[in-house]
Amino acid sequence: MSESTQELSENPSADLNSRRLLLKTTVTVGTIGVVATAVPFVESMLPSEKAKAAAGPVDVDISKLAPGQLMTTAWRGRPIWVLHRTKEELAALPKMEHLLADPYSKQPQQPPEMKDLDLKGGTRSIKPEYLVLVSICTHLGCIPSYMPEPGSLDSSWPGGFLCPCHGSRYDLSGRVLANFPAPLNLPVPPHYYESDTMIKVGTLKDGDDQNWEPNTW
Repeated sequence: MSESTQELSENPSADLNSRRLLLKTTVTVGTIGVVATAVPFVESMLPSEKAKAAAGPVDVDISKLAPGQLMTTAWRGRPIWVLHRTKEELAALPKMEHLLADPYSKQPQQPPEMKDLDLKGGTRSIKPEYLVLVSICTHLGCIPSYMPEPGSLDSSWPGGFLCPCHGSRYDLSGRVLANFPAPLNLPVPPHYYESDTMIKVGTLKDGDDQNWEPNTW
């Protein structure tokens, strides 16, 4: 028997203290290990900086967007359209009302705080010529095709957007035509003009509505 073992055996108090010290040391080391393991795990659950940036508002430069052209960007992982409508296309919008399911956009497919959207006039935009939409069909989530030319689909086609999946049709304000599968107009995301040629998509000027969502994506 070693001297240390003999000393512990002959001194129960010393033996108990040694056991307590060993237990504390083991628990401390174990706790450090758990914390060290947990921290990376918790960090892995947090959104990355890239994900945060992707979900935030985006700047859209429309300085080179000519009349009749459509550009695509992304916000919150969803495609966003900006359409520069021609004078002829704007003039044709009121003639579409009798064909539409929701001509005055009464369904909340646009932020209610956006008082500057022209819903009664049918443009669904801040500036008449520029339309900003989430380009996801409100039926089952397909991306519609841009078909602006009248008669390019059939003789009655006035120009607009066509969903290639199930045939839903929208006019050049993103308003859905009646008697087609899609139940709602295409969403208008929160946005405002930082300048004449720069649109901030994903928020209003006062910072509100960054978490806004339409009835259906």
